[in-house]
Amino acid sequence: MILGTVLTPCDERNMTLAAQCGVEGVVYRYPGRGVDAIREVQAQLDDYDLKLLAIEGFLPFESLIRGVDDGTELQAMKDLVKDMGQAGVPLLCYNWMSGTDWVRTTLDAPERGGARVTAFDLNDAVNAVSLTDQADRVEFDRVSAQELWQNLESFLRELVPVAEEAGVKLAMHPDDPPLPEFNGRARIMNCVESFERLVQLVPSSSNAICFCQGSFATMGVDIPETIQALGSHIAYVHFRDVDGGPTSFRETFHDNGPTDMAAAIRVLKQVGFQGPIRPDHVPQLFGEDDGDPGYTMLGRLFAFGYIRGLLDAS
Repeated sequence: MILGTVLTPCDERNMTLAAQCGVEGVVYRYPGRGVDAIREVQAQLDDYDLKLLAIEGFLPFESLIRGVDDGTELQAMKDLVKDMGQAGVPLLCYNWMSGTDWVRTTLDAPERGGARVTAFDLNDAVNAVSLTDQADRVEFDRVSAQELWQNLESFLRELVPVAEEAGVKLAMHPDDPPLPEFNGRARIMNCVESFERLVQLVPSSSNAICFCQGSFATMGVDIPETIQALGSHIAYVHFRDVDGGPTSFRETFHDNGPTDMAAAIRVLKQVGFQGPIRPDHVPQLFGEDDGDPGYTMLGRLFAFGYIRGLLDAS
């Protein structure tokens, strides 16, 4: 497995710390149009012996999800995949949540030693905050679950052949939280069965899964069993844990949640997973008052060491 990370911000300090902790590469948000934008990121990372492992987040495809694209966004996504192939970036992570991204209702729930974590409670959904999406609270006509599936299949039929030719894998991220509907908007990637359906829509090694372990844990599934079931389709792992279910949960330290994290690593190895694995949302530690909740650096350093220990021990 390849130990990767998101760095927020991706600056000299954070790249240096990641490299010192044995991180091999970085996952970067959509850098803009053109292969030169990707290569500019790669040049920045090269100075720290870090690879650009994947592009994830801020993708230009909201109208594609809703089925109202005039062709502009589809072409932008095709161009992105082609540019990634040209630059040697092997993975594009996306989700199918219309109008928002992952959401939380609390940004400072208490964890061990007074660390702060993000949490979600459906009863407080009016205060939900989307933490990684530029188009938070987009207003538009509702799209049904059936329409989302139809739009997804059309999207994959267009993009998967491009990804195959470019040598890029498209990795679908689960809904977070994994609910059938949120704020009046249908969601479809909220159960194991949906991911089994996903990979059958357009069978291809380029039509793959981002196994966001926290999201699957929130579904209430057995994590090792689910890795076994989806194993050959998993191209990317977000390694985290949560305490609770889809309507109410909070993030945890990697070693302080209900999931057997060591067992998860063992089964990932058993199914032959060799792709990028990165810590996802981490606790906000002492002195990090100004950081982005879930994406601060000190908790990420703890996670790097914890994951490397599991990788070496399994």
